[in-house]
Amino acid sequence: MTARERILQRIRRAQGRGGQGPSAAEREAVGTYLRAHPRGPLPEVVDLIARFCDRARAAASTWDRVPRIEDAPAAVRRYLDAQDLPKSGCVWPELAGVDWAGAELALVPRAARGDDAIGVTGVFCALAETGTLMLVSSPGTPASVSLLPETHLAVVPVARIVAHMEDGWDLARRELGQLPRAVNFISGPSRTADIEQTLVLGAHGPYRVHIVLVG
Repeated sequence: MTARERILQRIRRAQGRGGQGPSAAEREAVGTYLRAHPRGPLPEVVDLIARFCDRARAAASTWDRVPRIEDAPAAVRRYLDAQDLPKSGCVWPELAGVDWAGAELALVPRAARGDDAIGVTGVFCALAETGTLMLVSSPGTPASVSLLPETHLAVVPVARIVAHMEDGWDLARRELGQLPRAVNFISGPSRTADIEQTLVLGAHGPYRVHIVLVG
């Protein structure tokens, strides 16, 4: 049993619900509430891809587009060459089957370390309304790959672009069942304006976010 599960057990006991996990009836009650809960007003998004690219650019991300996942390594290599960046780093284990070495990229399928120059990830989905990447953690999709390296490259299938954040959560509930340990929303490079309201990129994460749209 994890520390998280022990904490939740103690909370349930304090609430008089017993020490075990939620019952089927409790889960159904939550599901009923979520299905019935009305959404607030949302802006209309007509062209998901065009809106996503526009908002990603506004958030200081850059992007490229290729027809197939097999073309992603070449697109990543083009970007790294253009920016004169290192060609080594880490990649999600989930993407280990892509031929990165064929583009002369030395990407190791593992979680990131402090000395990784680049990190390549996929996404769970992408949000057109804000140009945001939605990533969920798992052994095959470690969160550190998008957080530690100075350059984050994200491979985004266009079929995984949804209109709004609400759609992303709906997709997660439908496909994942149980939410993972971490869900990260990434809208461009990390930034801060804490000092004299001067915007600084790369304050607590990547300086650069480059998106490779696939499809």
